Amino acid sequence: MAAHFSSGNRREVVMGLKILCCLFAFLVPLCNGGRVSTSFQNLEVQKHLKRLNKPPLKSIKSPDGDVIDCVHISHQPAFEHPLLGNHTVQMRPNYHPEGLFDESKVSTPSESSGGTSPITQLWHVNGRCPEGTIPIRRTSSKDLLRASSIQNYGKKNHKTFPQPKSADPDLINQGGHQHAIAYVEGDKYYGAKATINVWEPRIQQSNEFSLSQIWILGGTFAEDLNSIEAGWQVSPDLYGDNNTRLFTYWTSDSYQATGCYNLLCSGFIQINNEIAMGASIYPLSGYHKSQYDISILVWKDPKEGNWWMQFGNNQVLGYWPAFLFSYLTDSASMIEWGGEVVNSESDGQHTTTQMGSGHFPEEGFGKSSYFRNIQIVDGSNNLRAPKDVNTFTEQSNCYDVQLGKNGDWGNFFYFGGPGRNPNCP
Repeated sequence: MAAHFSSGNRREVVMGLKILCCLFAFLVPLCNGGRVSTSFQNLEVQKHLKRLNKPPLKSIKSPDGDVIDCVHISHQPAFEHPLLGNHTVQMRPNYHPEGLFDESKVSTPSESSGGTSPITQLWHVNGRCPEGTIPIRRTSSKDLLRASSIQNYGKKNHKTFPQPKSADPDLINQGGHQHAIAYVEGDKYYGAKATINVWEPRIQQSNEFSLSQIWILGGTFAEDLNSIEAGWQVSPDLYGDNNTRLFTYWTSDSYQATGCYNLLCSGFIQINNEIAMGASIYPLSGYHKSQYDISILVWKDPKEGNWWMQFGNNQVLGYWPAFLFSYLTDSASMIEWGGEVVNSESDGQHTTTQMGSGHFPEEGFGKSSYFRNIQIVDGSNNLRAPKDVNTFTEQSNCYDVQLGKNGDWGNFFYFGGPGRNPNCP
């Protein structure tokens, strides 16, 4: 039967065909990886780079290929936060654990290691940032293009945190993240400290990482977790190489929308001109060779309520303003120390990505990685040994943790492992 159209229907059909033609003309280049798609992506990349890379007063080329920009302290990314528009930078904490902050005790970079041998950052070989500036690792277009999306660059995947006690194992392993940690809970905690052995674990593939860190936690794991994290990591996706780097992270909503690594979003306010977040640490420990470690302290200033971070003996790096958080505006309810890796099982088997040194705890000093002198900050602003320390690991035959205690190292633990092995297929 022949179809009959009124003049009105005809106009609608013609208009529809025109719209389809326009859509076709727009979509063809997109489908073919054409000019529209490429130019839009380039525009987004350049916009994001402009937001992250502030005009430097000086730039330093690091031997590992990084460029460290010395940016005026008032121009750092933190101040793009809507609540930091009129913020006055707090140039020193009011209190340090165990008393008033004493600026005269701030150490020089060469003295700042908490470890068995001096440790620094690789970029220092070629220069330092002047007073009044902070060092920021420059983000490149390659960094952004490695991310799953430009908007996700510098952010962790959702639900990457260890949940030690009665958590659903399926929830723990979502995203393939595995841990070997020591932890305390059940009290109010106002900070934590540890000396962390530094290695360069092998990563199986670029979308995996390995890290050793401290977690300062408040809230519930499901949706509103507050977390402050600091330590070292190897993350090819984030940095484009396998170097061991100092890092921080924060979130106030279980890694969903808030927070980021280092200075890759507004939030953390840096005051230190010596240490660059995300920059390579040097030198590193070797199997049956010299051992190196870093000391990290995170604590809540009792007066202002901000969470401060210190690297080494007294290199105070900066702070997370209290208003970034909900639960952590008061105190933390759990502290964790230890390692984390991504187990993507890309070939259907457990990853060979190493945690720590890549060796199990029972191998001991010089072979297995460790945390020593783990401490918490109590309600009286005192550093003290934690009580009732527990351990947690999803698969102890892949990565494990063993506690210890003695006069020199206080509370300590060895941790880590090789990942895939005959007992961890």
